[in-house]
Amino acid sequence: MPPFGRSSRKDTPFPAFRTRETGFNLGAMLRYALHRLFSLTLSLMGASVVIFLVIEVIPGDSATFMLGLNATPETVAALREDLGLGGSLWERYWAWASGMVRGDFGTSYTYRVPVSDLVLDRLWVSLPLALYALSLSALIAFPVGLVAAAGRGTAADYGIMGATQLGIAVPNFWFAMLLVLIFAVNLQWFSAGGFPGWEHPGAAMKALTLPAIALALPQASILARVMRSAVLETLDQDYIRTARARGLSHRQAVLRHALRNALIPVLTIIGLQFSFLLAGAIIIENVFFLPGLGRLIFQGITQRDLVVVESVTMLLVFAVILVTFLVDLAYAAVDPRIRQT
Repeated sequence: MPPFGRSSRKDTPFPAFRTRETGFNLGAMLRYALHRLFSLTLSLMGASVVIFLVIEVIPGDSATFMLGLNATPETVAALREDLGLGGSLWERYWAWASGMVRGDFGTSYTYRVPVSDLVLDRLWVSLPLALYALSLSALIAFPVGLVAAAGRGTAADYGIMGATQLGIAVPNFWFAMLLVLIFAVNLQWFSAGGFPGWEHPGAAMKALTLPAIALALPQASILARVMRSAVLETLDQDYIRTARARGLSHRQAVLRHALRNALIPVLTIIGLQFSFLLAGAIIIENVFFLPGLGRLIFQGITQRDLVVVESVTMLLVFAVILVTFLVDLAYAAVDPRIRQT
């Protein structure tokens, strides 16, 4: 028997950060976060090497392209030196990578302005477009996937699954051209392209509507299928059968219990979709002539502005890796099993 007034448990000056109800352990969470951060940092370093090498091995010379075929060798050599293209491959990579770490993304060969200024100007188009498309994707996918799961095996379920399969199979640029043909050319409800700027928010959002729909439809198809699968998996759990046995209807069991637990994998997919929409809108931005990051990369490729292509591509890769890291942390916070891997 322990002495009166003393606990039988071993006293520790710093109790473990764990709650019996949730099983949350701060130490395990920090270890998992550091492990994922290290892994993603290695991925970022590997991506920087691959991007730099792929861009550098493209045939042609930026200085020759800018000066034309009639330029003298001395003029080309002077411009190469001015652009920082005279060093070895390793020296150019180190100057580019270390500059990005310091926040110096270089100077555009074509525009002769810092690449960071170009990125900030174009980001105010690409970021709202990605958020707009992601919101539309979620608004479409959540009710569609829920209806398909609630009516498993019915005509509505088969129709929704067929439509989502079509949405996945058809490229988003085809959707974009179809939307332009219907709503811009025939109905004339929207403009066929261009961006008026954020001085007029209503006109700006209207200009982003068709591109956002074209981006959202394939992603909504994927998300709806994930939503349906997650809800169906949850409906097969024992606690759902217990809820039904206590008198809840099928609709009540889905909305009150199955939906909440099915949101974990769905939210994971949403996080990954945001990074894809931010980095993968190159074709859509060119279809609608939007001055975003995707069009900036396309212009940099056609003009052989290598520092713009390298830096913007690397920034998009960093955005994808950062969103993936945050999604992993959120998933591990709600599911203790992930922290043990």
